[in-house]
Amino acid sequence: MQGRAFCLDWNLTWHTENPDFTQCFQNTVLVWIPCIYLWVCFPVYFLYLHCHDRGYIQMSNLNKAKTALGLILWIVCWADLFYSFWERSQAPFFLVRPTVLGITMLLATFLIQYERIKGVQSSGVMTIFWLISLSCATVVFRSKIHALNTGAEVDAFRYVTFCIYFILLFVQLILCCFPERPPLFSETVNDPNPCPEFSASFLSRITFWWITGLMIQGYRRPLEAKDLWSLNKEDKSEEIVPSLARNWAKEWAKTKRQPLDMLYLPKKQQKSSDSNGDVTEEAEALIIKPSQKSSEASLFKVLYKTFGPYFLMSFLFKAAHDLLMFAGPEILKLLINFVNNKAAPNWQGYFYTVLLFVCACLQTLILHQYFHICFVTGMRLKTAIVGVIYRKALVITNSARKTSTVGEIVNLMSVDAQRFMDLATYINMIWSAPLQVILALYLLWQNLGPSVLAGVAVMILLVPINAVMAMKTKTYQVAQMKSKDNRIKLMNEILNGIKVLKLYAWELAFREKVLEIRQKELKVLKKSAYLAAMATFTWVCAPFLVALSTFAVYVTIDKNNILDAQKAFVSLALFNILRFPLNMLPMVISSIVEVRLQSLTAEGCIVVKNATFSWSRNDPPSLNSINFTVPEGSLVAVVGQVGCGKSSLLSALLGEMDKKEGYVVVKGSVAYVPQQAWVQNATLEDNIIFGREMNESRYKRVIEACALLPDIEILPTGDKTEIGEKGVNLSGGQKQRVSLARAVYCNADVYLFDDPLSAVDAHVGKHIFEKVIGPKGILKNKTRVLVTHAINYLPQMDSILVMCDGEISEMGSYQELLKQDGAFAEFLRTYANAEQSMENNDTNSPTGKEGKPIENGVLVNEVPGKLMQLSNSSTYSRDTGKSQHQSSTGELQKPLAEKNSWKLTEADTAKTGRVKATVYWDYMKAIGLFISFLSILLFMCNHIASLASNYWLSLWTDDPVINGTQQYTNVRLGVYGALGISQGIAVFGYSMVVSIGGIFASRHLHLNLLHNVLRSPMSFFERTPSGNLVNRFSKEIDTIDSTIPPIIKMFMGSTFNVIGACIIILLATPIAAVIIPPLGLVYLFVQRFYVATSRQLKRLESVSRSPVYSHFNETLLGVSVIRAFEEQKRFIKQNDMKVDENQKAYYPSIVANRWLAVRLEYVGNCIVLFAALFAVMARNKLSAGLVGLSVSYSLQITAYLNWLVRMSSELETNIVAVERVKEYAEMEKEAEWSIEQTAPASTWPEEGKVEFRGYGLRYREDLDLVLKNINVTINGGEKIGIVGRTGAGKSSLTLGLFRINEAAEGEIIIDGINIAKIGLHDLRFKITIIPQDPILFSGSLRMNLDPFDQHSDEDIWRSLELAHLKNFVSSLPDKLNHECAEGGENLSVGQRQLVCLARALLRKSKILVLDEATAAVDLETDKLIQSTIKSQFEECTVLTIAHRLNTIMDYTRVLVLDRGEVVECGSPDHLLQEKGIFYSMAKDSGLV
Repeated sequence: MQGRAFCLDWNLTWHTENPDFTQCFQNTVLVWIPCIYLWVCFPVYFLYLHCHDRGYIQMSNLNKAKTALGLILWIVCWADLFYSFWERSQAPFFLVRPTVLGITMLLATFLIQYERIKGVQSSGVMTIFWLISLSCATVVFRSKIHALNTGAEVDAFRYVTFCIYFILLFVQLILCCFPERPPLFSETVNDPNPCPEFSASFLSRITFWWITGLMIQGYRRPLEAKDLWSLNKEDKSEEIVPSLARNWAKEWAKTKRQPLDMLYLPKKQQKSSDSNGDVTEEAEALIIKPSQKSSEASLFKVLYKTFGPYFLMSFLFKAAHDLLMFAGPEILKLLINFVNNKAAPNWQGYFYTVLLFVCACLQTLILHQYFHICFVTGMRLKTAIVGVIYRKALVITNSARKTSTVGEIVNLMSVDAQRFMDLATYINMIWSAPLQVILALYLLWQNLGPSVLAGVAVMILLVPINAVMAMKTKTYQVAQMKSKDNRIKLMNEILNGIKVLKLYAWELAFREKVLEIRQKELKVLKKSAYLAAMATFTWVCAPFLVALSTFAVYVTIDKNNILDAQKAFVSLALFNILRFPLNMLPMVISSIVEVRLQSLTAEGCIVVKNATFSWSRNDPPSLNSINFTVPEGSLVAVVGQVGCGKSSLLSALLGEMDKKEGYVVVKGSVAYVPQQAWVQNATLEDNIIFGREMNESRYKRVIEACALLPDIEILPTGDKTEIGEKGVNLSGGQKQRVSLARAVYCNADVYLFDDPLSAVDAHVGKHIFEKVIGPKGILKNKTRVLVTHAINYLPQMDSILVMCDGEISEMGSYQELLKQDGAFAEFLRTYANAEQSMENNDTNSPTGKEGKPIENGVLVNEVPGKLMQLSNSSTYSRDTGKSQHQSSTGELQKPLAEKNSWKLTEADTAKTGRVKATVYWDYMKAIGLFISFLSILLFMCNHIASLASNYWLSLWTDDPVINGTQQYTNVRLGVYGALGISQGIAVFGYSMVVSIGGIFASRHLHLNLLHNVLRSPMSFFERTPSGNLVNRFSKEIDTIDSTIPPIIKMFMGSTFNVIGACIIILLATPIAAVIIPPLGLVYLFVQRFYVATSRQLKRLESVSRSPVYSHFNETLLGVSVIRAFEEQKRFIKQNDMKVDENQKAYYPSIVANRWLAVRLEYVGNCIVLFAALFAVMARNKLSAGLVGLSVSYSLQITAYLNWLVRMSSELETNIVAVERVKEYAEMEKEAEWSIEQTAPASTWPEEGKVEFRGYGLRYREDLDLVLKNINVTINGGEKIGIVGRTGAGKSSLTLGLFRINEAAEGEIIIDGINIAKIGLHDLRFKITIIPQDPILFSGSLRMNLDPFDQHSDEDIWRSLELAHLKNFVSSLPDKLNHECAEGGENLSVGQRQLVCLARALLRKSKILVLDEATAAVDLETDKLIQSTIKSQFEECTVLTIAHRLNTIMDYTRVLVLDRGEVVECGSPDHLLQEKGIFYSMAKDSGLV
């Protein structure tokens, strides 16, 4: 009577056609279940609500109704209780039941109110409570109705109260499904587009119904950025990053307590009092390589502290899901038993079917809640890490920046932050996988006994194999990463220096370099492809081998062991569960290893007496024992030769260098103008204002003083014109002036100028010096330090520092230094002719010489138009934008509207709607059609073998048992094994074929992309942000390399799996043919519906990702400027905004994935339901083997369906990479590199005669001519100077000569050959240029001089000697093999210029073009260069674009350009007599 004691009677409940529970069970257990649930949840839930207050919800009708119903329920229960007292009933449960229920209802009512006060709009705890109560009540209700039907006597009062109770519960449950209104004072109120998640009801949240609105929108039309919801507050950067930074600082402080590090503490204190305190808190080292000792701060701890609490929820969900996973096989066991036991009542079969369905649905809901938590955590991790890396980049020292290039840091940000996100989803597998394995083994042991050990042995054997492969893959990945980093670094440089490559015709040499790295990368890829094939093989065959060995051992140990359907299929189901954790473990472990983090360290402090500085801690000092003081408000010049440490001195004052000893103080705020101007991708006005507030009058004064007015006139939309990346659409001089204007506008106390006058023309330089820097300029009361090469300004300085080899050799005012008669006096004597010093003395004596007239000289004939122009541009820039400038000439500019469109078209071309079939076809062609079809064939073979082997198993289990044994056991086993082995061979085959095919494809696509990009004209690079191009080379190629092949494998695999499962179900229960097609249609509909939205979200996400990297790149390049202006806060804010924009698109895409998965798994669960249902219905016709086969397949189908959709959408989103790479194949190209037919003779040009005949040039079809009607003949060997105001078209002339831009009209003829008719390389190899910005590439010096290896070492040394670099190069440890940093950062600008000269000397061609080549060089070096050019290029034609007129005074002729036309032409003396433009320019430079 054990059962009786617990109020259960099995005969009444189970072994009957009409089951029911006993009265006692109904009144106790069924009542207690909901009550226990609520009381257990209450304390935890109460605490949770107490801590998470979302604001207060006003009373609404819904809330009133819920509360009222709760109270009525309580009254009903107590009515019952009083009735029992009145009746004096003996049964104790008639008293206990209503008491317990009544108290619980009161608690529920209390919670309803408490939730309202704490702002919960829809409560899961309560919904589940009402659901459980209702389910328990339904059972009782059924039995009460049953009692009425059978005519048993019924207690009328209790019957009525129960019916009321039941109806009230039902209504409560319905009410619970509606959400409350949002709380008062919540963010969502003022949010234009809040995320509907928190206002959605509980049911909507667990099924992800709340995103459906967005899905429908996305299905109707492609989504745009404005359709996205704003981020939840707890996902925003400003919430996440500071909390991570705080925890990091705490953790760091803990590990810093060792006495060793006390040395640094004083530094720390000083810095943190800076304006950017929060940036530098964590300034020491952000992310630690795991290899370091335990004393290091552990990043994982910090991440755990920051994200742990939320993530812990996922543990509970995962555990629940793991347990439910094993319910499937257990119910399957019961089902097979039911089919075998013909006596069992029918309702049990239906009961199992429903149970199976409910379990599957619960599993679905729980699993996706779990995934949702993981992905959201992953997203927050990424936000946090990107934010912290960005903040770190702003405080990183130069030494740390030396070790990691811009490319690497950007990589750290993109790839590694992504890795962290992936990790978040995997990390739970560490405990969940072993748990699953143990559970599965326990159940298997119960099923098959000790034979399981054979299967386990096979698994244990496979684990190390898997682990070894994971480790191998790991090493290959590291190698591939390294090659990839190198390749991207090189690509980055190629794209930054593309103009130089084109001018020198070096594309081929660099293409070879890239391909060499690529070759290494593909080698590694090939190895990992073989590994991947092995891995797929073990992954697919593992469950089969395990099953085979287990069954074989089981059958052969003992003749009486019979393999029946129950044992076989339950075991198979369990083995299928086992497959996943066993394969996951090695993967998880390797991905944990893969989270590679690099340490970026940062220190910094400003301290000046006996100071010695070096660029990084272990470098030799670059500046020795520096001593000087600059009184407040004085103007100090720093002069000296190239490479003597002038720029370094300014860097030291900015705190950009490492101080070895001594003491430096800079009082007040600092403004800095670097030698190479840094321009942001923003409007001109933003570049100048740089985050300060707008002050019209000051702004106008600054622009006027920096001589920017004429330039603003030229720009299409005035100062609202957007400047391209790195300032591509400004000339060198304009960039420099913008950079200067930024400094002047910011109104700091100390100004550091690094040679800002070098890139501008003489007269503009003079204007700027007078208006801005000089004793009468805007900054006359500020402290100014000016590095300069221009002698004519020196007399006006308060004091002058003369530097020599990193030391200050002399110091004093101009007169003092002349009296001392030291190096400085020598320096002056060499250069300054008598008139010049006369002129300077004049300027010093206040004769009013620099009063009005000169100013008019500079701005001659522009004054009247100017006022009108200003008012004009302010009105126009707002509306028409273009009309005003149709007529104006000038730099390559793009009107605003157009500029924006070009930005976007770049990121988003051809990208809406479905991916075209042609893209897949392109990819197949890239693989090779034979290989493509071969792989499909092998896939078919594999799946046919797999289906056959399982079908064979079902036949085997149905073999009749005779005398306790089965016949033909050996035959069955043999065929089963053979089918399995053939399956394995097919798997291995297709794995290999797909992987190798993938490598063919990626080789082919990369080669094409590289070739096409290098063949693009210069205009393409000016139009396309480099971030986009780099993205193509890193992200897209990486996708094609390593993402697409495995996705194809999985996609094909899951397609065939689904088809196979459907075939088996149809074989077992043909009636399923009625249900599978409709479900298939639902499936397809859901999938298409989803893919439309998901694809667009993916695109929005990747479009919004580029700005994050571009901004990051830009910041790294301008970090010294940002720090000098103390603008870190603003840049951090900008970065946060960009990251949030990106996550705004990412968040819906996560949710969309969950939405889809829940919907699809329901389709899958329906298939399970029908497979089981039909099996139960046809139980008399079916053998147990077939039922087992069909249901075990249907159990897997859910997972397969999920995979299939995930993979097809993954395939579709990733194949876009192929589309984007192919895009560039269709771009316009420049002319052919070499044309056989018209190739000139190898000795051409023999004399070097250049004729321009009616030549005209425009930058783009829709712009005006920049050069018009130029007719000039230059005879061989002439030396020609080209001068003119900035933007007059001087550089455009050289662009035309090199055909960087093709002629719009007219032609250029060199030695009788029209240059438009020959190949570009044929032309460019024959003319040499020394360009305006000296660009070097990282690699050896030798490579920079001679990338094609055409010259001997002697030639190279000779050219270095002539370029005056021999001493410098021979003093280097590696001589010619000295590694240049990215962009030549480790040489001074002057030295780089000399390297460019050496290049020209090596090529020794007949025609030499100097594009402002000596702008960044001191006068002494300039003199050397000029004399070298005179002696070495005596027979050659030399065209020089000059800023310093003294360099061209002895040339044969001078061309003066203005607004794109030649205005004066003749010998310098002749032009001076004419007293035209040239005369006024000469006057400004003090040459007259």
